[in-house]
Amino acid sequence: METKKIFPTICPCCGGELHVRSLCCTACETTVSGDYRLPPFMRLTPDEQAFLLEFVSCSGSLKELAARCGLSYPTLRNRLDDLIEKLNNLQTYESLP
Repeated sequence: METKKIFPTICPCCGGELHVRSLCCTACETTVSGDYRLPPFMRLTPDEQAFLLEFVSCSGSLKELAARCGLSYPTLRNRLDDLIEKLNNLQTYESLP
């Protein structure tokens, strides 16, 4: 059984935000180096990412998502509101000088 690796976004030593230093093309071996921040969606937890994928797969219908997940509409609405706030904070943080 193959174990799925989860892309880390938080430093396991200090809890700081991880950045990407290089990208490599597997076809031609070109490497791009620098200091790149992860996009806001990649800085969400795996559970938050899974929630957003399910939400989008339900065409943005919290009612349908509630039926799929067996959770109440208000519970999912609160969870979505929390994610919206988190994404807004991540984007605000990125726009600071």
